[in-house]
Amino acid sequence: MKQNRRWAARSGRMLGMVALAAVAAGAVAQTVQEAPGADTGLNIPADSQIFGKFDPNVRKPTAIVNDTVITGTDVDQRVALVLAANNGGQVSQADRDRLKLQVLRQLIDETLEIQEAKSAEITITPDEITQSYNRVARNFNRTPQQMSDYLRQNGSSDRSLKRQIEGELAWQRYLRRKVEPFVNIGDQEVKGILDRLEAAKGTEEYNLREIFLAANDANAAQVAERAKGIIGEIQKAQQPFDFFARQYSEASTRSVGGDLGWVRAAVLPAELASAAQQMQVGQVAGPIPIPGGFSILYLTDKRQVLTADPRDARLSLKQLTVHFPAGTTQAQATQRAAAFAEGLKKIQGCGTVAKIASGVGAEVVDNDTVRIRDLPPQLADIMLQLQIGQATPPFGSAESGVRALVLCGRDDPQSGQLPSSDQIQNQLQQQRVNLRAQQKLRDLRRDAVVEYR
Repeated sequence: MKQNRRWAARSGRMLGMVALAAVAAGAVAQTVQEAPGADTGLNIPADSQIFGKFDPNVRKPTAIVNDTVITGTDVDQRVALVLAANNGGQVSQADRDRLKLQVLRQLIDETLEIQEAKSAEITITPDEITQSYNRVARNFNRTPQQMSDYLRQNGSSDRSLKRQIEGELAWQRYLRRKVEPFVNIGDQEVKGILDRLEAAKGTEEYNLREIFLAANDANAAQVAERAKGIIGEIQKAQQPFDFFARQYSEASTRSVGGDLGWVRAAVLPAELASAAQQMQVGQVAGPIPIPGGFSILYLTDKRQVLTADPRDARLSLKQLTVHFPAGTTQAQATQRAAAFAEGLKKIQGCGTVAKIASGVGAEVVDNDTVRIRDLPPQLADIMLQLQIGQATPPFGSAESGVRALVLCGRDDPQSGQLPSSDQIQNQLQQQRVNLRAQQKLRDLRRDAVVEYR
């Protein structure tokens, strides 16, 4: 089953999760969040008159949260951190302004979490922060000093990352001490879920992400055009889908990059179910009209419940890579790739890879733990058809070089099995902890004294 980041539902953070988030086996399909736009329960006249001038620039990106100062520099460096974590993608000024406001909200939440943890006598030591920072650096294949240099080059700082690490560690420890002990899951509840999973065996489910845009009769055409513009930006592939979900989605799932988790068509609104059933993995669909607005869907994966899937096979691979010198033109790269392809035709099993690689000037890297479903969709489809000892066609670009994968072995997945009772219980417990964490954070926001400067 899919592994979900244990604390992912807790915030919209994009870099610290690389090293710090624990994982729990996902055994229970998540339900779809209701679209916003329902009755608010507030007595607000439809023809309300606004008294006074509204100026959105009054709230500048500097704030004091219960006497803790968040400076403009804090915001700018965290924005740079987010962009660096997303491969340094370029964003428009309008998107950057929206990102700054989102980051400010995240910094306020982070400050409240640290403050609440300290009130519960939970303190994260400098050594713990340093150890976690070093792990993040290793995940980026850098030493701590190289990581600090990298952050400064991108307009951020190690201080900004360490502050984020402190917030995540403090909140996780607070939840483990103050929330988890009071969450109980009954045996009958676990049994009920196992029974439902058994009944659903063989049915298809989808791993989806969504951007929801609210609309009404008056602005439907305008919102639909806006959705098309967002899809156009997504298709440029300069930023991942979850970046756009955090920026534009008006659903409660925006904080987790629009992630709906694994869902079956039966629990989706009819319009989304129809779209999901027609989509291929890696495809974006939309704008899809649904009650209350429009949705943009991204299908990251699909599978059959409790059924062995060939895409779960683990492969033993050798990767050959030919790098191009700086200044190589596209024509030169194409010619070199063609020669590389000719060399690949001479491969007769993985035992001949080293000799062929030497002849075409390629470096070789081994990996014995690659799942087919973790490869890009086009490569995954090719790998499903390869026999042991065969190579893929060359792929790559003039900038990154060309590569090819040689299949040296395949461990096919076992028949699908029900998750254990412990897995179900752990997943349910984590969902409940996440829910209580969100409720606690809402309470902290409600009671906070926040002054914008």
